[in-house]
Amino acid sequence: MKSIALIGLPGSGKTTIGKLLARQLGLPFVDVDHEIEVDIGSTIRDFFEAHGEAAFRDVEARVLRSLVQQPPSILSTGGGIVLRAENRECLRDACRVVYLRASAEDLFRRLRHDRKRPLLQVADPLQKLRELQAERGPLYAEVAHLSVEAGTARAQAVVKAIVTQLDPAD
Repeated sequence: MKSIALIGLPGSGKTTIGKLLARQLGLPFVDVDHEIEVDIGSTIRDFFEAHGEAAFRDVEARVLRSLVQQPPSILSTGGGIVLRAENRECLRDACRVVYLRASAEDLFRRLRHDRKRPLLQVADPLQKLRELQAERGPLYAEVAHLSVEAGTARAQAVVKAIVTQLDPAD
């Protein structure tokens, strides 16, 4: 069995659904962003500010390559992990990739009070989500083996949809 990697925009439910899916499938849950923070010894936000996006993406790629060599797990990825071609290739080859689709409007409703996501601390977070969707949506679709609507569905329903679409041979 391969690891299952959850991809999608910020707020699409990767962590919540990942934990539920891990419990249902009896696999460990791994938050890639948390593993990056352990690796760098600081928060992603602080590292990003001190070293820039390119350095962060280098660390992200290295940590991802390490994680996919571990025993199968449920990986909750950062929303921008698909920006690098090497990460898309790594995910697609080493994991079953599930794209948690959600509209910018649904994500905005979910995240409108969130103050922890640096990308959304802008004058118009809804517009920012639309821009992220336009930029990343095609990349998520390119790398995904499965695509599940997660914008308005309850987390348990999303988990059920994923489990029913998984190929037992994987």
